[in-house]
Amino acid sequence: MLILTRKTSEKIIIGDGITISVIEVRGDQVRIGVDAPKTVKVYREEVFEAIKSENHAAAASKTVLPNMDFLTR
Repeated sequence: MLILTRKTSEKIIIGDGITISVIEVRGDQVRIGVDAPKTVKVYREEVFEAIKSENHAAAASKTVLPNMDFLTR
């Protein structure tokens, strides 16, 4: 893990298209801005974990198809 120190208004550049900006530091909270191409999905960790959990649950669930016997009569 790379650890960097930045001050308000300073930025971190990732690759060719992602910029992380420190917007504000207040107490133990830091507001950051993320500028990334629309093709790059950016999530807070807790949202990303919820999405992963939902996807895992959906993949593990059984698909129950309705009984379509009446179509063969």
